[in-house]
Amino acid sequence: MSETIADRVVLTVEPDDDGTVAALDSDRYRAFLRRAHAGPVGVGDEWAEFVSRGCGSTRDVTLRVAAVEGGEEVGAGTAFAFRRD
Repeated sequence: MSETIADRVVLTVEPDDDGTVAALDSDRYRAFLRRAHAGPVGVGDEWAEFVSRGCGSTRDVTLRVAAVEGGEEVGAGTAFAFRRD
């Protein structure tokens, strides 16, 4: 059985402050996630990442897969949605 590319992956964000969510919510970061996490994805997966806080400063962030819609793997066509919990 071949896997299919997910239409959308919903991720929860920790910490979920405005600055962190804004840094994630960019085309550039979404493209990074597609490359970095290409392949199988499942609810409950956790990704340890970081985001830029400007001036060379970063912030660690944990992304957890809350939902996978329309397929079983992250690919070039996968969209990401960020949810606060």
